[in-house]
Order: sequence, then C-alpha cells, then structure tokens
Amino acid sequence: MEQEPDIEQYLAKHYIHRSNWLRAAVLGANDGIISCASLAVGVASAGAERSEVILAGLAGLVAGALSMAAGEYVSVSSQTDLERADIAREARELKEAPQEEQAVLAKIYRERGLSAATAAKVAEELTEADALTAHVRDELGITEMNKAKPMQAAFSSGAAFTAGAFLPLMMVLFSPEPWLEYVLFGSTLVFLMALGGIAAKAGGAPPLKAMLRVSLWGMVAMGLTALVGYWFGAQA
Repeated sequence: MEQEPDIEQYLAKHYIHRSNWLRAAVLGANDGIISCASLAVGVASAGAERSEVILAGLAGLVAGALSMAAGEYVSVSSQTDLERADIAREARELKEAPQEEQAVLAKIYRERGLSAATAAKVAEELTEADALTAHVRDELGITEMNKAKPMQAAFSSGAAFTAGAFLPLMMVLFSPEPWLEYVLFGSTLVFLMALGGIAAKAGGAPPLKAMLRVSLWGMVAMGLTALVGYWFGAQA
C-alpha cells in the first residue's frame, strides 16, 4: 500500500511564511549597520575624537532603533486598518448581495483556469462553508501568511536595527584611532555582505545578488557621509 505523502513536511520546504518578520528584520539590520557606520565615518572624517564618535554612534543606535520600531508599527498598523476595513466592507456586501458575491467568486475561479461549471460549483461550496473567508482569501488576497502584524514587525525591525548598529559601534571601540575610518569602512562591508548572505539563506534565495546589493548601498552611504565629514572638518 502506497504511503500517503506528508503534506506538512512538503509545505515546510517553502519560505514565504517568513516574509513578514524577515523583511522587517533585514530592513532593520541593514539600516542599523549602514546608519551607525555612516554616522561614525562622517564624524571621524571631520576630525572628531574617539569619544565623540562613540557618543554619536550610541545616539544613532538608540534614536534609530526607536524610530525604526515606531515607523514599522505605524506603517504596518495602517495596513492592518486597511485590511480590517476591507473585510468589514466585504461582510456587508455578502449580506446585501450574496448572489452577486458568489458570482464574483465563480468569475475569479474561471480566470484561474477552472471550467465554468467547476468554478460555479467551487464558489457555491465555499460560500456554504465560509463565505467571508473565501472572499477575504480569493477576492481581497488576504491570508494568514501575509496578514499584517504590527507588533511583530516593530519588534523585529527595532531589535535587528540594534544588533546591526552594535557591530560598527564595537569596531569604533576597538579599532586603532589613526585607522578608524578605514577599519570601519572595511568591516562594515563585511558585515553587510554577511547580512545579505544570511537573509538570502533564510529566504531560500541565491546569496551573491543579495550580498552585492547591500554592499553597494553601504559603500555609497559611507562614501558620501565621509565626504561631508571631510568637507566640514576642513572648513572648521
């Protein structure tokens, strides 16, 4: 007798269920590394002492982590409000025009490749089972997997920013002062490449493209900030 396949194990091979927290975590860590490193490079380029660079880095870490968490919470909460409003509107439409709503479902399934008879039958059975869930999933495109989670996004982003910003701050503490800018620049590129590789691995994507992408933007940010620091330092 042929053994029935383990569906849960098969579905576990996919990574889309990680999209909510992974996006926020990668954004936070990337922003933490680049923001803190760029800030430190800019201040150091202006001729500041190590203590001043550390103070600037700490201020950037605290302000950036809180700002990142608050920004994620507000933006994802706005998405949640939109989803709830659409779900409430859909519930009203199901009460006011159930036949028209069932026809909408059938049309959706026909457009996905089902025959007219099969689409109508599927729409009828799903409507009898749980009409609102069917419309939320298939008409609005809202599922438990991609549903907005404000607290999860805020925590992931804020914590990741803190962890990311901590890395260049440690380099400021332990690097030789005459070489501080160059050590920061080089080590930050290593951190960013590692972040890109880890994020790609967690999402099941090729790592090289992600590593190059984050490194490029890191170089641009640090380079421009260093130029600003050198310019203001020369004017002082």
